Amino acid sequence: MPISNFEDARGSLDNKASFANLVDTQWHHDAVYESFSDGEYRRRYQAVYDKMDALGFDALIVGGGPSHWSSGGGMLWLTGHFEWHGMACYVLVPRHGDPVLVYSMGGSHLESVRLVSWVKDVRPSGNGRFGKVLVEAIEERGLEAGRIGHPPIDPRHMDYMPVNQHRDLEEGLPRAELVLIEDLFHELLVVKSGEELDCVRRAGQLCSDAFDAMVGRARPGVTEEQLRSAAANAILEGGGEVDFLIIASTSTFDPHLIFGSPRPSRRVLQRGDVILNELAAGYRGYTAQIGMPIFVGEPKASVRKFFEQIALPGFLKMAQELKPGKRLTDVERAGRFFRDNGYQSRPIHLHGIDLVTGPPHVFAGDAPDEEIRPGQVLMLEPNPIRADGNLGLFFGHTFIITEDGNEMVTKFSTDMVVAG
Repeated sequence: MPISNFEDARGSLDNKASFANLVDTQWHHDAVYESFSDGEYRRRYQAVYDKMDALGFDALIVGGGPSHWSSGGGMLWLTGHFEWHGMACYVLVPRHGDPVLVYSMGGSHLESVRLVSWVKDVRPSGNGRFGKVLVEAIEERGLEAGRIGHPPIDPRHMDYMPVNQHRDLEEGLPRAELVLIEDLFHELLVVKSGEELDCVRRAGQLCSDAFDAMVGRARPGVTEEQLRSAAANAILEGGGEVDFLIIASTSTFDPHLIFGSPRPSRRVLQRGDVILNELAAGYRGYTAQIGMPIFVGEPKASVRKFFEQIALPGFLKMAQELKPGKRLTDVERAGRFFRDNGYQSRPIHLHGIDLVTGPPHVFAGDAPDEEIRPGQVLMLEPNPIRADGNLGLFFGHTFIITEDGNEMVTKFSTDMVVAG
């Protein structure tokens, strides 16, 4: 059991069992963190309770991990904690009673997490035995024979908790009904609250800062890795987190690149190059994305024409459709501009952002017939490509849909960027 009196353990911190279960140490007592309001968290929990009532569950085990497609997931949304140590952490959400966050580590790590978690009952996993700790919490709440749901940790790839953790639940709760369910958090995240949108705006500014830092660094002799370093430093300096930095370069006079690389290389920039990029920054779990071609000196004349007559006009044509009352099919229709003018593109034109990339998705020739709603966050990212398939110009910005139009939160000029 956790030690509640720090005085009893103060002189035995080298005792592994005591150290793992420390509480109330007052370590980090003067640390400063931002947090959502109690009202915001109550809104979130009520939305989850309503889902539980509709599905007939006594409790949920909600996971979230550091993978891009999870990015903390429902666990982060309900606690404020982002996990980076393990595959996932879990918050037990009983229909009645206080939630419990099971965190991967103990000791001083655990005390730090308690400061940022809205859930106050934070327990160590017992060296990765999350299932056993969850069983204890479920039994404490009298739910050992209850109906307990577990939505996916990663809704994109439908990944659930590891089999060893689920086996501990099955063995520890033989009378419970354990049910793997579909994701329920997209519906709760697709239209965001005011507090959430403020975080998206901050993430958008971090993206703009990262892009600006990369422009400032771009010149002949600099490597793609150094561009990544400049972008990452700007995000971290601004109090954010790096979600991804996709960067690659090629010559506009002999191009062989349609999109950036998630693994920037040591290729050295030369005059006449173009840097293709897509950057994503996070702030308290909410992300935004940006990407525009950066030209190192004057590009080949035909590539300037590609940008000025195809890439930018196509993007702006699609952006005009991002407003309430319009439909995603309108965005797809606007994207036919590229084919109509003799170009092609990567399949994806637009996607939503929940915490990270999520539904809806608009592809060339394929879009759901959904109405665009205020409070949605959409990443418009057409990537027109020449007919020969040798050069693409990714162009993307993040938008909040407002009551009367849209707000581009990645505030950087859409004009052609020439650096170096």
